Amino acid sequence: KLVTYKLGLLIYDATVAFCEHYFDRKDRTFDQMVQAARSGVANIVEGSEASAASKKTELKLTNVAKASQEELLEDYRSFLRQRKLPMWDAQSVHAQTVREARPENLTQLRQLMACLVSDLSDKSDQSDKNAVKQEVAANTMICLINQETFLLARQLSRLAADFEKDGGFTERLYRIRSAKRKQQEEK
Repeated sequence: KLVTYKLGLLIYDATVAFCEHYFDRKDRTFDQMVQAARSGVANIVEGSEASAASKKTELKLTNVAKASQEELLEDYRSFLRQRKLPMWDAQSVHAQTVREARPENLTQLRQLMACLVSDLSDKSDQSDKNAVKQEVAANTMICLINQETFLLARQLSRLAADFEKDGGFTERLYRIRSAKRKQQEEK
């Protein structure tokens, strides 16, 4: 049910598709990017599952998920830099279009990217069409990952505040045991 899980899963699926399109399977970057995207999703799942027993573990794993997304973000930035392709400013029309679209699956993401490619291709000469596709693909992923890391940071803040206020499973057990001991001592 977590928005971070749903977006992380989209980022994972899209990263696999991106890597299959732009990298040789034997390229180390292919494996690195796919594993970083997978780790982002897997740690959200694992942290969520651990939450009933350990808020501390949930916090730690959610932070690992965020770090994995940030690693992936740097890979997409490197892709653009190494190909001398423009990185969109966060306030650019295209970045805002991605943020507002909120694609929920690969089909919607592909449709969004096709519209962006069409828009940018109209403004460039035809020989640059492949470069435009690469620019759109990497920048769109950067926008999604920025959204994901923002949401994960908010989730971490909430988890930390809850942990500070209520503690985790271990702390609650300690309070219950302490209260029972106190009751026994008073008898």
